[in-house]
Amino acid sequence: MRRAGAERAGAEGSGRACGVGDGPGWAGDVRVVGFATLDVRGAEPGIVAAAGRFGVPVTGFPAGELARVVVPHPSEVPLAATGTASVAEAAALRAAGPGAVLLVPKRKSRRVTCAIAGFAPFRPHEVTTVARLLPLTCGYIAGEPGTPHIPTPHTTADMDTHTDSPHAGSHIHDLRHHGDAEVRDEKLIDLAVNVRTATPPDWLRERIAHSLVTLAAYPDGRSARAAVAERHGLPTGRVLLTSGAAEAFVLLARALPVRRPVVVHPQFTEPEAALRDAGHEVGRVLLREEDGFRLDPAAVPEDADLVVIGNPTNPTSVLHPAETIAALARPGRYLVVDEAFMDAVPGEREALAGRTDVPGLVVLRSLTKTWGLAGLRIGYVLAEPDTIGLLEQAQPLWPVSTPALVAAEACMSRAALAEAEHAAHRIGTERAHLLAGLAEFDEVRTVAEAEAPFVLIRIEGADAVRERLRLLGFAARRGDTFPGLDRHWLRLAVRDRATTNRFLQALDQALLLGG
Repeated sequence: MRRAGAERAGAEGSGRACGVGDGPGWAGDVRVVGFATLDVRGAEPGIVAAAGRFGVPVTGFPAGELARVVVPHPSEVPLAATGTASVAEAAALRAAGPGAVLLVPKRKSRRVTCAIAGFAPFRPHEVTTVARLLPLTCGYIAGEPGTPHIPTPHTTADMDTHTDSPHAGSHIHDLRHHGDAEVRDEKLIDLAVNVRTATPPDWLRERIAHSLVTLAAYPDGRSARAAVAERHGLPTGRVLLTSGAAEAFVLLARALPVRRPVVVHPQFTEPEAALRDAGHEVGRVLLREEDGFRLDPAAVPEDADLVVIGNPTNPTSVLHPAETIAALARPGRYLVVDEAFMDAVPGEREALAGRTDVPGLVVLRSLTKTWGLAGLRIGYVLAEPDTIGLLEQAQPLWPVSTPALVAAEACMSRAALAEAEHAAHRIGTERAHLLAGLAEFDEVRTVAEAEAPFVLIRIEGADAVRERLRLLGFAARRGDTFPGLDRHWLRLAVRDRATTNRFLQALDQALLLGG
């Protein structure tokens, strides 16, 4: 049976009471000082035995008394049966006393529903391993009575999700499938798209809106290009603005004179798709789970004249050391590093953007993820001037719109960079919370040392779990479209604490439904 989360709570505070809904409690390292439940269940053998295992008393409360306790996650079934919207949470909170909070929300299995309440004060900005709840006044699982509609943070226009081109050979991965397909036309809570929620910020929206008065003029990218160059300490001749990083992959595939391109997987699939569409035969280097999906430079063929790798890598969330990637550089080789998520790493450690000492280096950046500009399309390339010249010749005229240019320049300001750094630290805290919750499930295996605003998890039969999560109102990114992964993998975007707590309970439900 999966762990209840008590061990996690015990890491930071002692549990004061365990409220049991309909069976024996969970074991754990947390110090439990009492069990509580409905008075009519207090003498049930299972509850008495569980309390005896901990050596603590059982306290029973009348249903009417528990009905007066406000619980974060009410449900209709116990309300109809007992008059209490959650026996487990109400009993735990009532027994723990005034000021107590839920350290572990109600968790259900076939035999038991349990919650743990106690005192563990939350300190702002702490990186914590205990799954604490934010106050909620409505249901926890999408579809329960009282649960509000939480819209998808970012809806996107239709995207062609055709399978691989005729050049793809026999490989079976749908390289054109992306996270937005998981939420398109569905009212689901979105853990599939890696765009930061609550973006763009108001100040950026205002800058973009103000640019609309100049739409009669053709776009002029000089100012934005200079701002990007200054941000990375480079001359403007080493910068090319693009209509998102996706356009950059197409330009690389069409403009660079390469014969032996290699893509390091699992990673974002668009680089390989673009290369194949341009007629290239693409080699793959597949990183292994047993190695933590970490790069071994020796695995890349010596004759590769173009190597593509992401850092931090989508979907594994692995951050490779900059020098390990730089070791891939060779005379006559283009080394393409997709740093679309690097600004979500505090301090952008391991970044290669701005480096001029690595031969053949091409770094791609995107403003889509951190600033919520997926619909505006803005990114850029940093490379040697000759490489920039080749890519620029393959670009159409005026490839980046005026609003996108204004956004790019605004996001290069010192204030914007400070805001992005603050967001990166906050993402780290929320990612730790998500990983702590996932660690409570025996069925779930996570990729260690995640550094990006998403995590990769393995669950046996994850494809079926994903479908059950959809029924519960949550969208997760399927993993089987990434070369090197299969149907047992899911990618989860890091969200705020309240959303994560809702998801963890939905995941619990989805796993139980699957037996």
